[in-house]
Amino acid sequence: MQIAATTILPTFAEAFDMKYVRLIVTAQDRTWLEAAVHASTGYACSVIACDAEAGVETWLTPEQTPDQRPGVSLLFFGMSTDGLGKAIVKRVGQCLMTCPTTAVFDGLPEAERRSPVGAQLRYFGDGFQKSKRLGKQRFWRIPVMDGEFIVADSVGVAAGVAGGNVILQGPESEVVLAAARDAVHRIASLAGVITPFPGGVARSGSKVGSRYPKLIASTNEAYCPTLIGRVPSELLPGAVAAYEVVIDGVDRSSVALATKAAIQAAIDHRIQGVTAGNYGGKLGKHHFHLQEIASELIP
Repeated sequence: MQIAATTILPTFAEAFDMKYVRLIVTAQDRTWLEAAVHASTGYACSVIACDAEAGVETWLTPEQTPDQRPGVSLLFFGMSTDGLGKAIVKRVGQCLMTCPTTAVFDGLPEAERRSPVGAQLRYFGDGFQKSKRLGKQRFWRIPVMDGEFIVADSVGVAAGVAGGNVILQGPESEVVLAAARDAVHRIASLAGVITPFPGGVARSGSKVGSRYPKLIASTNEAYCPTLIGRVPSELLPGAVAAYEVVIDGVDRSSVALATKAAIQAAIDHRIQGVTAGNYGGKLGKHHFHLQEIASELIP
């Protein structure tokens, strides 16, 4: 499929069922809010090796938060409720409780499945912690050196979709990277999705398996320009760089909408080609066919 200068390859992105948690984090001001975000969502790009995939869903005004302070909605994705729950407790305890002025609230209060957070972190209060109820929600007040750390007793866990992706490629790496950054910027304006890699962009796309038996994943050599001529390549003629934007979302429609925004960014930047990573449809049940999504963009 050709739209303006951009070729949309006849393939699909393959995404997976994952669990997610939404944390509402507030702080005294944007400085400490950004510090909390950077710490709590660090080392959270891929569950291949990280305990969670995480990122900013949206920034919140004081009118949108439980304590009327500046806030942010963070999404965390994991393969299982138990594994994600352990990651959340560590990240809240190590990265948010330590950050000056922060408080942590549950962003999925209606979810039936719950994972304890404050219920475990309260023991850090060494017996001086106090419980508090606001309506149906329970919180813990843990004494810290600038007052109290307010944290939800538990957080909701819901089913999400992770691993949606687009791969942009072209003959000028700077142009392709600019388009990828714009794609991430457009996705950031959408609710219910995150792009968990550094700056939202991955340069080291992976495939399942490796020549080394102990590794579950390794570099996707078909998109490595230095290997052209040595291995079968998925790069278009003349392409010297490929960048992948991975998308995690609260549901299938959110990921599809974000994929559409990324393709539109590629078209607007006149990127040579758009493709996606998949595993032949054998691992993830959610398939996002690029040409089907892109057909909505044809004038």
